[in-house]
Amino acid sequence: MNEQLLERLPDDLRARVQSARLAEGRAVLVLDASGLDAAARKALEDETRSRVGALDDVSEVHVALTADKPHRRMIAIGSGKGGVGKSTLAANLAVALARRGRKVGVVDADIYGPSQARLLSTEGQKPTARDKQLIPLDTESGVRLLSMGNLVEADRAIAWRGPMVAGALGQMIEGDWGDTDTLIVDLPPGTGDVQLTMVQKHKPDGAIIVSTPQDLALMDATRALNLFHTADVPIVGLVENMAGYVCPHCGEVSDPFGSGGMESVAEQINVPFLGRIPLDIAIRTASDAGKPVAGGDDLRGRAFDAIAERLEAWMAS
Repeated sequence: MNEQLLERLPDDLRARVQSARLAEGRAVLVLDASGLDAAARKALEDETRSRVGALDDVSEVHVALTADKPHRRMIAIGSGKGGVGKSTLAANLAVALARRGRKVGVVDADIYGPSQARLLSTEGQKPTARDKQLIPLDTESGVRLLSMGNLVEADRAIAWRGPMVAGALGQMIEGDWGDTDTLIVDLPPGTGDVQLTMVQKHKPDGAIIVSTPQDLALMDATRALNLFHTADVPIVGLVENMAGYVCPHCGEVSDPFGSGGMESVAEQINVPFLGRIPLDIAIRTASDAGKPVAGGDDLRGRAFDAIAERLEAWMAS
């Protein structure tokens, strides 16, 4: 370590230097870039080249960046069928976790029907890439996002076979997530070969299954559970969506899709029941507007926060 070179660097830069050598005008520095995203790493590299290159006895600067791989949890959100609110849960759960202080990213793995660009208000934006890695988009809700909805035109049909889908998912999961500590993966509905390949290759730390209370949806949810069991992915718990409708005029509560079915399934198979999300037009309108209700503190937001709290407890156990 060249101490004379280090002494001439500002404190914030010196703190990241792992090694520094200066010989015959050639400076070689290795910097710790842990916790920095792609833009911050480039800024660090550029600043180092500028400051060291401005020194009188330096004619050539070489900079190398290293970083410890962050310990990142990946939680898959799955369902046995479409239309049960899986993507809405994924987006709102991510926002609720971010409000709890976590650095959260969302991978929209529903390649054929991506919806996270709408739910997280990034339509029309496109992610960039650096060193062949996709750089996630920052969203107004405080979470990062990679979605096919931002990579292809909104009205374009994605007619890909399994290997291409798996490759696209891999690119998103292996994107430059920086210091993100939790990845929420919005999986496609169903239990086919593509989904199995995804969970086997990328192996989430845990899975949450979402369903409506009606019997047909519960049958499909059971199939989704079996998918994750086959891939040896732990089940975090079950969520019942569209559970109870409160009439905005008279306040009467009704259950157009039934009630308690998902909790009953959880009890039968001895997995945690994480909570219920009501059937509420405000959730739908907020989702369409790209303003997840989990960003608020009303009853709807608290329903998602309660699920986030239980997920945090599971990750800490």
